[in-house]
Amino acid sequence: MKITLSIIKADIGSIAGHIKPSQKLLETVENYVKQKSKGLFIDSYIGFTGDDIAILSTHKKGVLAEPVHKLCWDAFIAGTKVAKSQGLYGAGQDLLKTAFSGNVKGMGPAVAEMEIEERPGEPFLFFAADKTDPGAYNLPLYLTFTDPMHTPGFMLAPQIKKGFKFIIMDVSFTKADKIIELVSPEEIYDIAALLRDPERFVVDSIWSRATKEQVVVVSTTRLHNIAGKYVGKDDPVMLVRSQKNFPATGEILSPYIISPYVGGDLRGSHNLPLMPVKKNSSIPYFDGPPIVSCLGFCVHEGKLTEPADIFGQPFWDYVRDKAARKTEEMRRQGFFGAAMLPYAELEYGGIVKTLKELEKRFIVRKK
Repeated sequence: MKITLSIIKADIGSIAGHIKPSQKLLETVENYVKQKSKGLFIDSYIGFTGDDIAILSTHKKGVLAEPVHKLCWDAFIAGTKVAKSQGLYGAGQDLLKTAFSGNVKGMGPAVAEMEIEERPGEPFLFFAADKTDPGAYNLPLYLTFTDPMHTPGFMLAPQIKKGFKFIIMDVSFTKADKIIELVSPEEIYDIAALLRDPERFVVDSIWSRATKEQVVVVSTTRLHNIAGKYVGKDDPVMLVRSQKNFPATGEILSPYIISPYVGGDLRGSHNLPLMPVKKNSSIPYFDGPPIVSCLGFCVHEGKLTEPADIFGQPFWDYVRDKAARKTEEMRRQGFFGAAMLPYAELEYGGIVKTLKELEKRFIVRKK
């Protein structure tokens, strides 16, 4: 059976700054989707990570389907009205356009969708990150889909030994989607050369070379490219299928033990570790650190199981402790050096005005 898995996510308001949506806001979005999706969605799940609300749906309309995107857009509009009535911070923050125009790509919300032929057993993982950008997934995806140190299946499972095709996007190019296709294992060093710069090059999708099936899709929205100024980090979502012809769930999760340093955090301007968090977690410290949640599902004929809270298992408490210590150490550096993003990523912040004013005062010293 062919179905589409869709995630559409937006920040439309939060309690006490950039912390979490209110219960009334979340219920408004949930109720809107429940009432309006009959005959359109097969099934759906709605939750939050930090201050972002994500709508996961299954349907038969394919990717970028106008009725699916319109329903989610209207649900976020309804939620924004409630956010404004409650005085929530950043009400409607990610809704950067005023008129819906076919789908929500380029309008602010993050989108990750893939059309699949359902397997007899179809497990997948739904990742949602807050206070960071799409490049936060670069290292975990590279390690899972190229490195037998994290994915012993490359040695033990012949069906994935042929490797994977990476589609990588240059998100600094704003006129259209500028992408490159590279394959592993032959081009893993070229893949690494691009993915090492997560502010410019991000994984768009990954495909099995053995079966030609799509395995991964990542939202690649850069909000400042749409708005022309800093309006918050992009807070990417991702879908990853697992098992059989794909890496096992454990192999997909393995790299997150590293808690790599990624861009984001307070005012979207710092480098801090990516902390795996439990389902429906709020932001813990310094408008961060950047967090990622992971829910596991199986789907059959479009119907979802209840979610398994992957990072809710006690093992990940240990990883969170390590991420907290890494956060503390980096924060001791304050604004200095690697603790804050380079100026190229701060170009939409107030510091640019300061630098322009200071530039006028520089002089060339005479010999």
